[in-house]
Amino acid sequence: MLGLIVRRVLATVPVVGVVALIVFSLLHFSPGDPAAIIAGDLATTEDVEKIRAKLGLDEPLPVQFARWTWRLVHGDLGNSIFSNLPVTRLIAQRVEPTLVLTLTTTCWVVLTAIPMGVLAAWRAGTWIDRAVMAFAVLGFSFPSFVIGYVLIFAVAVQLELLPVQGYAPLSQGAVPFLRSIVLPSATLGLVYTALVARMTRASMIEILGQDYMRTARAKGVAPRRLLLLHGLKNAAVPIVTTLGAGVALLIGGVVVTESVFGIPGLGRLTVDAIVRRDYPVIQGVILVFAAAYVMINLVVDLIYVLVDPRIRY
Repeated sequence: MLGLIVRRVLATVPVVGVVALIVFSLLHFSPGDPAAIIAGDLATTEDVEKIRAKLGLDEPLPVQFARWTWRLVHGDLGNSIFSNLPVTRLIAQRVEPTLVLTLTTTCWVVLTAIPMGVLAAWRAGTWIDRAVMAFAVLGFSFPSFVIGYVLIFAVAVQLELLPVQGYAPLSQGAVPFLRSIVLPSATLGLVYTALVARMTRASMIEILGQDYMRTARAKGVAPRRLLLLHGLKNAAVPIVTTLGAGVALLIGGVVVTESVFGIPGLGRLTVDAIVRRDYPVIQGVILVFAAAYVMINLVVDLIYVLVDPRIRY
């Protein structure tokens, strides 16, 4: 097991290298002169040259990449052009709301989507199955920002049950924290829930049709034990794959959801940096999101082995 972990960790190194190269290229592949774009239309030639020197754009491209990579290895993502603060500090200040929103959404999806999919497969062809599939279709039919505005209007404005915008950290109390995170988590998790529920249903239907499942049912195995121990465990690999792949939906949805609900997280930081053309911040946030996605894929690969010992890399 230890050797497997070491091999999978080493296999992520080239992926991280390619991601770093792509992120570095964002500044140079953007149309026009990045220094002139950052300086603005009213900037003088001297202002543009100062920004170019500050970003190191006046040096050869290999030298720029080597210096940028060296700083990256040492944890230096550069300074924000707009605030002149270290990018690592800006990310550290904004990472808590995004991390909390992602974790609460994932927990909510696991606790709701998997039971829904299992129940739909167990009652395939009944009204329960059709209701779950209808929910899944609706979940895929609406963009997350539309869902967010509908929930804001219905729950926060009309019923006045939850706040419209903002984020309260857990240090301010459990009740304010939960009130601030319910609507964003529901908005972000609806599409994710629909995806996982459909995959769970499809995997469970396939497993329930196997000969060993019919044999266990004929022997009188209790339905709960049949579904959870014999069924869900053997259907776990595609479900875990879907959970891992759904992180891409969460990463993309975080940017929109945090903007809709005014949450000061990494998604909001990304939008502000794009508006201000703050390239160091954009590069830093993209690197953090990419590294998180690579690590989640690594965790998913290791879970495969725990779920199904027959799998070896």
